[in-house]
This record gives sequence, structure tokens and C-alpha cells, in this order.
Amino acid sequence: MTDMTNAAPVAATSPGLPEDQRRLIELDDAIAKIRTQIATADLARQRGQKPIDPDWFHRARTALRHLCRERAEQLAQGTGRRRREKLKDALIGILRERHDPETWDGILAEAQARAEREGL
Repeated sequence: MTDMTNAAPVAATSPGLPEDQRRLIELDDAIAKIRTQIATADLARQRGQKPIDPDWFHRARTALRHLCRERAEQLAQGTGRRRREKLKDALIGILRERHDPETWDGILAEAQARAEREGL
């Protein structure tokens, strides 16, 4: 049977992708590799070539379960980030509408200075 350490995900090489999207691609690749290995082992078993090693199968299923859980956590975190970004955009839109251009420029300059101080 194939060693599960060979199922390590290959990093997504598309430039400009955020790290969380890159990690989701890596997780999807790793999940697909393990599922393919399990299916291949099952086909070999069905052809009568050799039985599936129960220890290998258990490790493969455990790795698959952990990767699926990490993927679900990544998706949940991304959803929260998108909501926060939409809330920030709405807040900026409201503040911009309520202030004249000079006041808005002052608020924006103050926010940029704070971001620089905090290393953002």
C-alpha cells in the first residue's frame, strides 16, 4: 500500500492567491490523493489481487478525516472574514456619506497613520 506521507499536498502556485485560498487548494489536492489511493486499493481487492491492509486503511481514513475537518475550519474562517470585510465596507460607506470631503480626508489620514503605527 502507498505510504500516506506521499500524499502531502502540493502548494498552489497561482500568483496572487490569498494564503487561505491556497491552503484550501492544497487540502483539496491532499483529500483527492487519499481518496484515489483508497479507491485503487479497493479495486485491487475486488480483483482478488490482495486484501487491503487494515492498518494502512485506518491511517488513510484518519488522515482523510483530519484533512476534511481542517478544510471545514478554513471555510468557516473565510466566511467570517468576508462578513467582517462587508461590514467594514458598509461602515466606510456610511461614514463617507455623513462627512464632508475635508473631514473624510482627515479621518482617512488618521486611519492610515494608525495602520502604519500598528504595522498593518
